[in-house]
Amino acid sequence: MCSDPGFEGSTLTKLLLVEDEAAIADTVVYALEESRFSVKWCQLGREALHYLQNSGDVALVILDVGLPDGSGFDVCKAIRHFSEVPIIFLTARGEELDRVIGLEIGGDDYVTKPFSPRELVSRVKVILKRVLPQSEPAPGSNTISAPLTEFTIDEQRACILLQGHSLELTRYEFLILQLLLSQPERVFTRDQIMNAVWVQPETSLDRAVDSHIKSLRSKLRQVQPNREYIKTHRGLGYSIGNYRRES
Repeated sequence: MCSDPGFEGSTLTKLLLVEDEAAIADTVVYALEESRFSVKWCQLGREALHYLQNSGDVALVILDVGLPDGSGFDVCKAIRHFSEVPIIFLTARGEELDRVIGLEIGGDDYVTKPFSPRELVSRVKVILKRVLPQSEPAPGSNTISAPLTEFTIDEQRACILLQGHSLELTRYEFLILQLLLSQPERVFTRDQIMNAVWVQPETSLDRAVDSHIKSLRSKLRQVQPNREYIKTHRGLGYSIGNYRRES
């Protein structure tokens, strides 16, 4: 059952909460409403997917991992087939492996039960501050050329082009590539990448950076198979440049 408590027709920023325990959902909804958010609450994953596919105004999803009709991880994977909406996992499971899985499949943050509603609201605000536009860009200022001339960055659309071909990037892939392109040949450590890109870097793991770098390389090779733009510096980190791919 889905419900939209108290915000029918609201123009406030809308969040989607997917949580089957009513007591927890009530607490979260109250905390978010107190912070001037509109909340759509669903108890089942399939209902949340249906709503998200038919609503274009959800700014962020708070997703419980343990749902009656399946895993929140599976719901996240399904969402990532059609949306890059930020996702915060809400779960009683706090093992390191679960955090890694959640981040690698496209989650943005991970909150373990029991938790402080105030902390959850704070994390929501931090993520939205990063992903939502804060002001209208000046005319003609949304597209810039990256220092490597093969790349063009469209900041307004969160899109990067390689040799005129638009790369199909996730949000994290876009942010990582944008960071590397800001200073070609500079070696960025994993910690520097995480601090610049992740909302809560202290809750993430180095492995998450490596996973996104691997995916980025694959997408760059699809456009230019004879170049290895991202270089691994063992024990240090990553840099970007016009490198020739080693055979």
